Amino acid sequence: MSASGHPTSATGPLPADTTEDVRARRPTMAVLPIGSFEQHGAFLPLTTDTVIACTIAREVAAGRPVQVLPPLTVSCSHEHADWPGTVSISARTLHAVVTDIADSLHRSGIGTLILINGHGGNYVLRNVVQESAGRGVRMALFPGSADWDAARTRAGVETPSHTDMHAGEVETSILLHAHPELVKEGYESADCVADDRKQLLTLGMSAYTESGVIGRPSLASARKGRELLAGLTEAFGEYVALFTDRAAADA
Repeated sequence: MSASGHPTSATGPLPADTTEDVRARRPTMAVLPIGSFEQHGAFLPLTTDTVIACTIAREVAAGRPVQVLPPLTVSCSHEHADWPGTVSISARTLHAVVTDIADSLHRSGIGTLILINGHGGNYVLRNVVQESAGRGVRMALFPGSADWDAARTRAGVETPSHTDMHAGEVETSILLHAHPELVKEGYESADCVADDRKQLLTLGMSAYTESGVIGRPSLASARKGRELLAGLTEAFGEYVALFTDRAAADA
């Protein structure tokens, strides 16, 4: 159990609502954290992307009538297969699971689903959102690249987004702020820059890094992590307003 009394997992506190809690709150929107179970070097856990997605979901849902769903922890991490511990599912399986969840929410009266994606390799989620038009469920993918760019600027992140690909400044900063107990020693000297990685999808991560890191985690700080989350929370307000306005227009 967590200090708040909520049940916990390897990814953090799990939603503890009862069905009556949901009925009383009457949410019209749900957020689904989607992470991964993949290597993040020697100093961050396999669940890093899932922890980050759950942390973002918790922050953006606070104070809003939003249903936070349990995370999808295993996703599309095939480019990390050369490292022990990494587990993947196919893109078609992830597509099917997310679509089924959206359909189930729609049947229970929730017509908007925001996918909180913590893993850049989940490319298929863009297709899921694209195909949602006309299915009766409004969907979006968050954070988008513009949301991350604004949050990075706010936090004073020094590493360019292309360079900061994996287990770098941003991911390490968020965990140093939200879950410092998960960050092991060694990130201060684990920098690896590999900007020329044109064949990443074909060759995998191991063609460009021995450690599994691509980025500069040495620049990470808890302060940057706090500001990154604050920036993303602010950006999420635009999504809430968008879907609130659309729902009002449809009424």
